[in-house]
Amino acid sequence: MFDFKVGLYELNDDINFNFQLGRLINWDGGDLEEIRSISRKIKSPDDWKESLIKLGDRALGEERITNAVAYYRMSEFFMYDGDEEKLKYYKLAKELFYDNMSEFFSSGEVERAHVPYENAELPVLLSKVKGDCKGTIVMFGGNDSYLEELFFIMLYMKNSGYNVYLFEGPGQGAVLRESGVKFTHEWEKVVKSVLDYFCLDDVILIGISLGGMLAPRAAAFEKRVSKVVCWSAFPSFIDVLTFDFPPLLKGLYKIALKLRLSWLINIAVRKKMKNEPIADWGIKHGMYAYNASRPYEYLKTIEKFKITDTAHLVTQDVFVMQGKTDHFINWRLYKETVDSFVNAKSITLRLFTEQESASDHCQCGNPKLAIDSILGWLDMV
Repeated sequence: MFDFKVGLYELNDDINFNFQLGRLINWDGGDLEEIRSISRKIKSPDDWKESLIKLGDRALGEERITNAVAYYRMSEFFMYDGDEEKLKYYKLAKELFYDNMSEFFSSGEVERAHVPYENAELPVLLSKVKGDCKGTIVMFGGNDSYLEELFFIMLYMKNSGYNVYLFEGPGQGAVLRESGVKFTHEWEKVVKSVLDYFCLDDVILIGISLGGMLAPRAAAFEKRVSKVVCWSAFPSFIDVLTFDFPPLLKGLYKIALKLRLSWLINIAVRKKMKNEPIADWGIKHGMYAYNASRPYEYLKTIEKFKITDTAHLVTQDVFVMQGKTDHFINWRLYKETVDSFVNAKSITLRLFTEQESASDHCQCGNPKLAIDSILGWLDMV
């Protein structure tokens, strides 16, 4: 059942397209050779959309449902918000996925639930062990995750002896796409809603990607969390965006934000958007997902996404995971991250390497190694 793929691939010259193609193969069920055949043709978000829809259509026509789900799901990734086909292909992938996985639900191995949250609902997948249980895991993704791509990770952890609750929060998956609920940095309120609804206590909270920052933020205020896993972590979102800036530019950027020079920041960011298609898509999607109308407002909003202001309130066991070649989160940020947990019960860092095919973001090159590392840590603490 758990055929987790292993590999770091060179499929596209653009590091962002290349990473997402690797994710498509190792996390989502895409076929390596099929993807390799189109990977070099992708130069823009429009190329991405067109290429993956074609692969999805071919796979569906040949009744390769797992491949079709992967291609349709990821086809919408680089589509602009407002493109009517974005929701269309998201829903198609979702419908095909649940039809294809129906036996897991009809057998009772996996259940679906919806947790009330403000004026919306948070979708939840849960799977419980029969017999002795090692503990309860509550897990969620990050800035652009899909609930369904974590399905087999959930089952692997359940088969390892844990009850697992997997949810999407504001800004993620269906909560953003279907309900229009945008991100919040106050993730403790989101986690509280899930814990209250299922009457959970003494939980292991796992946050992936951006979730690796949101999980300790939630644990700082929610003491029903006993252990925290930061599957990728960073001190602040702004640090991630500016890490590779030259020192002078980084200093000017932070001064401009502090002095609220919105006009200057808007001009600089829009110039970058005009010259770089991926930056154009990324900033526009960020403004949509974080409920901002201009680049400056988006950057001021993500300033709130940090753990350095609340990490001293984290008193639980903490496991930090980081990839040595993570192109989103420079691995050197780990020190500030780890050092911020001054009152944690314990802190463990796991740095993944290229030799393990796990050095990329969230260990997409070797997800099984990452999961086994979490389970091994849980056996020790």
